[in-house]
Amino acid sequence: MNIMALISALPGAAAQGLIWGIMAIGVYITFRTLDIADLTVDGTMCTGGAVCIMMMMNGHNVWVAMLAAFIAGMLAGFATGFFHTFMGIPAILSGILTQLALWSVNLKIMGKSNQALNVDKYNLLVSLRYIKGVSIFKNTIVIVAIMIFVLIAILYWFFGTELGCSIRATGCNSNMARAQGINTNFNKVLGLMISNGLVALSSALLAQYQGFADINMGRGAIVIGLAAVIIGEAIFGRIFRNFALTLLSVGFGAVIYYLVLQVVIWLGVDTDLLKMFSAIVVAIFLAIPYWKSRYFAKPVRRGGTADA
Repeated sequence: MNIMALISALPGAAAQGLIWGIMAIGVYITFRTLDIADLTVDGTMCTGGAVCIMMMMNGHNVWVAMLAAFIAGMLAGFATGFFHTFMGIPAILSGILTQLALWSVNLKIMGKSNQALNVDKYNLLVSLRYIKGVSIFKNTIVIVAIMIFVLIAILYWFFGTELGCSIRATGCNSNMARAQGINTNFNKVLGLMISNGLVALSSALLAQYQGFADINMGRGAIVIGLAAVIIGEAIFGRIFRNFALTLLSVGFGAVIYYLVLQVVIWLGVDTDLLKMFSAIVVAIFLAIPYWKSRYFAKPVRRGGTADA
């Protein structure tokens, strides 16, 4: 095991972690803010990349391509929200149905299972080539980090507005929110649209970074997103209590996840086991609050005070 090989690979892992951090922020909006386990993201993670790649191959500017990817992701979120609110289908099943439909949609968008860009012919915003030996204004890590800060600032502002607060209230207690006259169905649909828009935007960046879009690029994305959310909360939860800092911790969680993944690969662990490793990590971190409450909580005296 060559330590220099690990050090050389870490910037690429950090760049990929930042890109997936945008996706993880989208997962956080549904999983924590709306209290919905949205499985649409496995399909949307391919849709954004497919739309971005095809738009650029047809001569469109990279920013236009990324905007189109974001809108496509919002449409996917709208479909899930429509199934859930208008048709009364449980949220998790709605996400599965949309994810299933997106497999066919993604194939139609790309025309085949894989579409690659010649990185020398297109003006990409981010790329694996733009990590070392380029100016700071073109460095992938710097560009994606700036994008994350801008997105967090926008989301912090939005969720502080009356509409944003109503979305958070819907996720906190939908019955109470409805009793206060809040249109909870509209808020759920809007939250799913914002979430999947961010996932598609992350996918557009990932497709540029790796130079291609593939029909399988979103497989297991929800597990990576949840891992980033859980790791960020576990490490930074006690010091990052502000909503903006919480979103930032999710981004850090994705970076930490990919850095750890790179170390695991460097140690020679079979890469076929990486997804199982991710699933185990997520399961353990999700179980920690339950274990704390069941096995480590202080016993309460009959008078109502905990034992010292």
